Amino acid sequence: MKVKKGGSAAANGAAGAGAATATAGLCSEDELLRKAAISPEDVLGLGKITSDYLCTPEENVYKIDFTRFKIRDMESGTVLFEITKPPASERERSEKKEGDPNAGRFVRYQFTPAFLRLRQVGATVEFTVGEKPISNFRMIERHYFRDQLLKSFDFQFGFCIPTSKNSCEHIYEFPQLSEDLIQEMILHPYETQSDSFYFVDNKLVMHNKADYSYSGGP
Repeated sequence: MKVKKGGSAAANGAAGAGAATATAGLCSEDELLRKAAISPEDVLGLGKITSDYLCTPEENVYKIDFTRFKIRDMESGTVLFEITKPPASERERSEKKEGDPNAGRFVRYQFTPAFLRLRQVGATVEFTVGEKPISNFRMIERHYFRDQLLKSFDFQFGFCIPTSKNSCEHIYEFPQLSEDLIQEMILHPYETQSDSFYFVDNKLVMHNKADYSYSGGP
């Protein structure tokens, strides 16, 4: 399966700030946590990064497990990042030992400043699913620098048959950022953050988080 381009709400400078302002106030994280089920429209109304996870690992009743992830520059084909996770049984033992149930839901990325000037990036994911069929599998990914919405991507995975292994590549069209904003993002590593929300039949079942450094080092 290959998904060609995700919808993006983003921009540079004042336009980016306007996008964040437009969504701010539509709903708060506290309001969503009180809901019995969270929809795509709910998370699209968030104006800033969440401080906590909006669902528990146990809500992933479909046993969706992302096992491999690769990012490449579409123009040059250069692989920028690649990781393959150990088997789920090993990860579960490690998480229990660490005592952090959210350990597998957070990723820290380290890129060079050149990453911020890329126009198009391909992200290949491999994942397995459990014994339940999955319909209308959708991901919404929202990126922020501090409380400014940089971009919002919306991808459809489609239908996944039970006990299957799946692979697809999402194409990210990046916005053109102002030089001032790029410099701020380079100078303040890990203040760029993202929420990745995963839905099945319009109900939130997974929530992952990440932060980013563009300074070329830890």
